[in-house]
Amino acid sequence: MARDDLFSTPVSQEPETKTVAAPDPFRSQPLAARMRPRTLDEYAGQTHILGHGQLLRRAIEADRIQSLIFYGPPGTGKTSLAQIIARQTKSKFERLSGVESNVADMRRVLGAAANRLENTGASTILFIDEIHRFNKSQQDVLLPDVESGVIKLIGATTHNPFFFVNSPLVSRSQIFELRALTEDDLFSLLQRALADGERGLGYLKISADENALRHISRIADGDARKALNSLEIAALTTSPEADGIVRITLAVAEQSIQKKAIVYDGDGDAHYDTISAFIKSMRGSDADAALYWLAKMIHAGEDPRFIARRIVICAAEDVGLADPMALVLANACLAASEFVGWPEARIPLAEATIYIATANKSNSAYKAIDAALADVRSGRTIAVPEHLRDGHYAGAKKLGHGVGYEYAHDGKNHFVAQDYLGTDKVYYEPTEQGVEKKIKERVEKWRAQFEQNRKQK
Repeated sequence: MARDDLFSTPVSQEPETKTVAAPDPFRSQPLAARMRPRTLDEYAGQTHILGHGQLLRRAIEADRIQSLIFYGPPGTGKTSLAQIIARQTKSKFERLSGVESNVADMRRVLGAAANRLENTGASTILFIDEIHRFNKSQQDVLLPDVESGVIKLIGATTHNPFFFVNSPLVSRSQIFELRALTEDDLFSLLQRALADGERGLGYLKISADENALRHISRIADGDARKALNSLEIAALTTSPEADGIVRITLAVAEQSIQKKAIVYDGDGDAHYDTISAFIKSMRGSDADAALYWLAKMIHAGEDPRFIARRIVICAAEDVGLADPMALVLANACLAASEFVGWPEARIPLAEATIYIATANKSNSAYKAIDAALADVRSGRTIAVPEHLRDGHYAGAKKLGHGVGYEYAHDGKNHFVAQDYLGTDKVYYEPTEQGVEKKIKERVEKWRAQFEQNRKQK
């Protein structure tokens, strides 16, 4: 033969027997699906509700679960937790979707649950993903069976159930908020996936750099599904080196999660150095510099609430009474950032950053309260003057409490010069910056009248 025919069996020989491994359907599932926790001990994060001694964990372990609604960001384990509860309580697990299911699907599951409970006494957990997608009439279908205990409902939603789920259903359920996983939670989860040979990637020879795993953990933004899927992409698309080992470096991690890593460690020097530069740039009235440091934190996946809180502090400490609207705008920025999240939060954050950087500056309020606190901590405690004490109870006048107090609104221009402290102390030193210039004029006028009143007495 000119060549061997690889697809035929030679006539003079018995066919060669080869054992071909059947494809593993389990391994064809995404890593995030394979690594779903099976027990509470395997579950990552949510220690505020599932830590030892916490309410939900106690209820699960005691099999005292009623209807529940879990809400929180994607990838925080809402579905996994529902499956764990069903397994722990030995309940039949039924799953519907607020996107795909309809009333007929619900009635079918509810009917089967009623038969199961009547014939075998077995309970049913009905898990409804994205329950907020059901309209009011669809949600109302669940009420009788939730009320009677035919099913134990577990609803999952990324939206606040107090706004997006019917009030009657909310009132019959316990609400638990699941929080975005921390970087450490995700890092541990990735390490577990690399070591697990049964469900994870342990069947492969993989060496992953810590900074690569940290990068995935940080950029995944609290989403376990995103972190695990990115790790799987990195592992399965990286060619082994000469020694047969797949090496996951920072560069590989960047490509796998499709976001460039910048020098920014979430709890180290770069983190604190960047926020420090951001605040000092706003304080120093350099809007362009402040915007750059803001952009760096946004790109690194910083929590928008962390940035907004620092803007609020800067508005009060560094702008202060020179422009009181700065604190109002900063608080609005904090609320907006928490409400909309990334990526839209970048807009109110930028607006507040520019406003504060370009505003008149005064740290008089900051200095005033610190000076007063220093006196309270180390100085003699000043007694409340008798005419300022509470006089609204029987016998107060006999003690002299409230006697001689003059109501400020009865005075000219709603002002009465009287002793409000019992000693001569000055803490607040207004500047002439912006709005505070007018405040200074009023304060100086009033202080002159206070001084005149003291001299007369």
